[in-house]
Amino acid sequence: MSGFSLYDATVPSYRQLLGSVTALIGKAEAFCTDRGIAPPEIIGARLAEDMKPFAYQVKSARVHSIGAIEGVRAGRFGPDESTPPDSFAGLREQIAAADAALAAIEPAEIDGFVGRDMAFVFGEHVVPYRAEQFLLSFAQPNFYFHVTTAYAILRGRGLAIGKRDYLGRLRKDRG
Repeated sequence: MSGFSLYDATVPSYRQLLGSVTALIGKAEAFCTDRGIAPPEIIGARLAEDMKPFAYQVKSARVHSIGAIEGVRAGRFGPDESTPPDSFAGLREQIAAADAALAAIEPAEIDGFVGRDMAFVFGEHVVPYRAEQFLLSFAQPNFYFHVTTAYAILRGRGLAIGKRDYLGRLRKDRG
């Protein structure tokens, strides 16, 4: 690697963990089948009563990865109020679409975001950002939070998953 870029700091990690989210959805679906649990019981499961359910956490992984990049492209990003999918198939489709969109991005586009003005807009509130600040200090931490919470919900419901399931396929330059 000849240098480190905004693309390197974002897209590969998004794709790595979206892969692990896909695998977690599959494990959750198998868990339901094996245990005779109705899928909505897991899809709607929460880590704590005042937190959003598993489906929302999965949706938010999409929102804070490709959705954040789309926000930079548009110059503004705001909360996604859409209803998350209510099936494992729908969740899987949403993550697959996000991963495909990320795979299609040229690194030069993301690297070209550096220094670009954009804003986080929430109702009447507007928070100005430079694109790289938004991606690295807002979108990326939110992405990790929601992926971690989705994992924790499943672990808390008794799925036999561990750190490797969270990390997904590691990227290596050698060997």
